Order: sequence, then structure tokens, then C-alpha cells
Amino acid sequence: MRNAYLFAWNSQKKKWPELQENINEAKTSGVVTLPWSCASHRSVKLGDRAFLIKLGPGPRGLMGSGYISSLPFEDVNWKGKKIMRVMINFEKLIDPYQNELLTPEILKENLPDGQLWSTQSSGIAIREQVLPELEPFWNDFLKNQQ
Repeated sequence: MRNAYLFAWNSQKKKWPELQENINEAKTSGVVTLPWSCASHRSVKLGDRAFLIKLGPGPRGLMGSGYISSLPFEDVNWKGKKIMRVMINFEKLIDPYQNELLTPEILKENLPDGQLWSTQSSGIAIREQVLPELEPFWNDFLKNQQ
């Protein structure tokens, strides 16, 4: 089984002016590739599963999924600090301002306990016992979005 990681976007800390364009690209071409900071850069591997959660001011919740498509590389964040990033091929991106998200509360209620859904670090490991239930839960959620 592949590992999975939870990547975070805090809309209060970092703007995403290309969000709608990125969502449209994922819809039309099936994938949009974006760089994302990765706290677990020492363990992440090509092809590992990636989930994206929106944090900060509401709405909050899972808003995307895809696969890691690069090895970790050094970059600079929005504060000018050196960080490690990976490229992620997002296959699904939901507009958090137009659509419902899979909230941290719903995730906590329906999935095995112990996963941190309001992480301060992007790119943390998703616990082994959570992943087998997260994937079908996310897929069911996406089916109900359409």
C-alpha cells in the first residue's frame, strides 16, 4: 500500500489567485500539477497519495486529491524561508467558495481516530489505519458533489 500525505492550504496566510484556473484545468485535462510544501519530505515517494485540506477562515475541509509527482526539492516559501516542496498531480480540486467541503468534523466522526486534520504543517503523513477508510469515503463524497 502506498503512503498518503495531508497537504494544507491556509487561505489567511497565502492567497491562491489561480485557484479557479487550476480547478478548471483539473476538470478539463484530468490533472493540474502544483508545487506544495512538504513537512514529511524525508519519507515521501513518487506516486504516494496526496490530499489537500483548506484551513484558515471558513469554509474548511478536504478540497483536493492527487499523487506526488516529484522528488522533494528545496524552495523558498511566501515568507522567504527555505522549505522542501514536492510537485502534486491534483486530479480533483473543489472550489471551497462554491462547493461543500469534507469538513474536519465529518472526517473525525466517520474515520478512525488519531488523524490530525487541522495541521500547522503541510505534507504530514496520514495515519496507516485511516487511509483504507479515507479513500472510499472521499470517493463517495466526490460522487455526491455531482
